[in-house]
Amino acid sequence: MNRRPIGYYVHHHGAGHRARADAIVAASDWPIVLLGTGLGGAGIDLPDDRPVSGRFDGQDFADCRPDALHYAPLDHEGVRARVAEMAGWIAAARPALMVVDVSVEAAMVARLASVPTVYVRLNGERDDAAHRDAFRGASALLAPFPPALDAAATPAWVRDKTRYLPGITAEACAGTPIDRRILVVFGRGGAAGDGAMLADAARACPQWEWRVIGPATTPADIPANLEFAGWVDAPGREIARARIVVGAAGDGLVGAVMAADRPFVCVPEDRPFGEQRATARGLDRIGAAVVLPAWPGGESWPVLIEKALSLRSSARRALHDERGAQKAASWLGGMAAAVTCGIKEHAV
Repeated sequence: MNRRPIGYYVHHHGAGHRARADAIVAASDWPIVLLGTGLGGAGIDLPDDRPVSGRFDGQDFADCRPDALHYAPLDHEGVRARVAEMAGWIAAARPALMVVDVSVEAAMVARLASVPTVYVRLNGERDDAAHRDAFRGASALLAPFPPALDAAATPAWVRDKTRYLPGITAEACAGTPIDRRILVVFGRGGAAGDGAMLADAARACPQWEWRVIGPATTPADIPANLEFAGWVDAPGREIARARIVVGAAGDGLVGAVMAADRPFVCVPEDRPFGEQRATARGLDRIGAAVVLPAWPGGESWPVLIEKALSLRSSARRALHDERGAQKAASWLGGMAAAVTCGIKEHAV
């Protein structure tokens, strides 16, 4: 059988989209071609669609945008070249399937070019017209989280169309936790950690070693039990060596913490469509994390630590699938095979 490739569109904001794509590619025996900005030699490197400012917050400031689109700035050379390159690759490669992680516009281009799509559905209340059309137009939806964490308001028809595949990027790293180490994690998609508040937390818990990875401001006075490590090469190993993990509610971090089975204090960040808030509510609902609305004062941390240590390990383990990447790769390969063989129905 001639294996027509799977195209995989990778959004360039944050690190989670690329991490998912890389994990699925590594687990797949079907040819997968990445498309996105900043890929270099790893795939089809698309022209940048960001505003002149370089900041990407999804705002195009257009006063006449169709409801089916989120970001469609007018007279933008990067957008024009990007769409042309995507369409040209589709025409030449004839992909059997396009995974879109994530962009309703990329999904629309693929669908207009007669390519079946699998849309990666992130958490949150994505009930706007553009998301609804992307979901309707997709052959299937991929949720990189367990159904127990899905937003309560998600319509039944969307759930029915969704394949839930937690654990795609989360490999449980071997490691014995260092007694009395608290690991605080900040990622690429949000604001830097507040060094002064971290220092207050460390001072309130002098018997604990606090280690911070990712971006954070540096306070004027750093307590002896607080370490700022910055970016690290293997955050999974850091999580495996922690006794307690503190961080936001992004899919990557939540998956890694559940894979390592570590007590979790979750402080969700604001994201479009309430993505992290929805995940955090799910974690709280099933007792898999201590969830806070915002970073607390230092005096709150001794009680929060004890509360985190009392959480049931079984609640965390139920949210992880160690074969997430393999299951995603096999499922996508099966859909691509069905298209290649001319099978009209592509079951979720």
